[in-house]
Amino acid sequence: MTLRHIVTWTLASDDAAQRRADAEGVRARLVALKGIVPSIIDIDVVIDEVDERTTNSVAVVADFADAAGLEAYAVHPTHLEAAAFVGSVVNTASRTAVDGAI
Repeated sequence: MTLRHIVTWTLASDDAAQRRADAEGVRARLVALKGIVPSIIDIDVVIDEVDERTTNSVAVVADFADAAGLEAYAVHPTHLEAAAFVGSVVNTASRTAVDGAI
């Protein structure tokens, strides 16, 4: 069973250029985890291109072999560094997540 981890956030900045830069920063940091965090099978980040002020602005979609792989990702030091950046640019109250078998 492969476990798909999906998390979405709304970016915090009111400035459109800053939101775009923040979204790109989120993407760069999270996608870079592939090959560094051994349990990641695949990871991608989607930035809303239509109306990110009324929907979630950024989503990460990551696949793991199982829940243990997701747990290893959650505590990996490099992921924690990326998560600190994400936490600094998103509205943390907007976070939604789902983890399901695919």
